[in-house]
Amino acid sequence: MAGPVGRRVTAAMVARRAGTSVSTVSLVVNGKSRGRVSEVITDRVRAAVDELGYVVDHAASSLARGTTDLVVLLAPDLPNPYFGRVTTGIRAALGSRHPLMLSVIEGGEQPGADDVRRVAAFRPAGLLVHAPSPTFLDDLEPGGPPMVLMDAPGFESRAATVTFDLEPGVRALVAHLAAAGHTMIAYLEGSTPSATFTVRRELLSRVAAAHGLRVLDDGTRAGLTLDSAADVSTEALPRWRAAGATAVVAAADTMAYGVLAAAHRLGLAVPGDIAVAGFDDLPYSQVTAPALTSVALPAEELGRAAAQRLAGVLAGADGYGVAPRLPSRLAARASTGA
Repeated sequence: MAGPVGRRVTAAMVARRAGTSVSTVSLVVNGKSRGRVSEVITDRVRAAVDELGYVVDHAASSLARGTTDLVVLLAPDLPNPYFGRVTTGIRAALGSRHPLMLSVIEGGEQPGADDVRRVAAFRPAGLLVHAPSPTFLDDLEPGGPPMVLMDAPGFESRAATVTFDLEPGVRALVAHLAAAGHTMIAYLEGSTPSATFTVRRELLSRVAAAHGLRVLDDGTRAGLTLDSAADVSTEALPRWRAAGATAVVAAADTMAYGVLAAAHRLGLAVPGDIAVAGFDDLPYSQVTAPALTSVALPAEELGRAAAQRLAGVLAGADGYGVAPRLPSRLAARASTGA
């Protein structure tokens, strides 16, 4: 039997039909009755819900709680296909319990405290923050929404995080380049400050030195786009090659695409004149000309693990402790002669 036409069915009406209290109805319809409401009463409430056509008013529930069920992903570059894979993992882990809102940071900057304040107006249940700025936690006021930081090495002792274990992939990349006879590698850094970019550069330099290779890190930086990296690399490649570099590693695949474009502009053969590699292993990296060698970072797994950790935090679990570290690997392709 449907509810009266033109009249909204309320929890109080369901409670009267089921012969119980409004609070009991709330426990049942919100999936919180296990161990708190008997099976007999639970069945009566569900039958009354079906008979009356009751629909939970999530907006009203949110107002009463002071929060919504919304989870917000803060990231600097959502159009990047990398974040499509991250979002797929998040969505799979959140299920239907938490709607997901994507918030891209203006200008492609790293997420900062001001961005948290902005989305806090939506009263989210929690935040997922990708690659925050180095001062992110220092600038936050206490008492904000629960959050998990993604790809944020160095924050593990101060926040709930999920990070990549970059070492396996970087070691494999350096060994691959050394086996191909390279002795000097130029490095193209991202212009946006990010802890994960710092770790990529420092780890590459350290592992290369152990293999007898030198990383030419002259401070050359580009934005995280093909066009920006292409313009910067067109100017830098002659300088790098004059210094003895025979390979370029970019901080991200989108930047490595710009290096490939710059090499084409300058008439350089890849990998004959210059080898090129990046980080992320985006889907496009398999179809560039030539196909791009990349340190593969499991983006979908990152999203899934971060959402699972946030769910634990929302359920009252301690956000600290051992942070999940997702292993990287090398995807060796034609841009380095594989």
